Amino acid sequence: MKFFQKEISLQSRRRGFHLITSEITGQLTELNQINTGQLQVFIKHTSASLTINENADPTVREDFESHINKMVPENAPYYKHTFEGPDDMPAHIKASLMGTSVNIPVTNGRLNLGTWQGIYLCEHRNHGGSRKVVLTLFGV
Repeated sequence: MKFFQKEISLQSRRRGFHLITSEITGQLTELNQINTGQLQVFIKHTSASLTINENADPTVREDFESHINKMVPENAPYYKHTFEGPDDMPAHIKASLMGTSVNIPVTNGRLNLGTWQGIYLCEHRNHGGSRKVVLTLFGV
């Protein structure tokens, strides 16, 4: 069994849902050493999240952003955590709803995602900056 772990920084992105699959695989040169295994991607932030979904049609990512903003609006009168701006508390709620990690099977040195699947960075802040993720790869 082989284990690899590294922390990488993702490029800064605007608020929204962004495909990061190629950015992750491009920085994970050890991937080709695993025939059967798993990759866990964990984000080290409380106002951004990760998920796996449609990788072809960009309107899916736009619809995600529109829908989650309706589910968790800014400026709700009951928010107390507002010091960092109107997008801060909603970003924390959205991150908890979406999740902090994804697990992906690895087969023959490649992520074994479905044909139309990709890894999303869900940026919930207007100005989130660069995000750090921990990649933990293991297998045989």
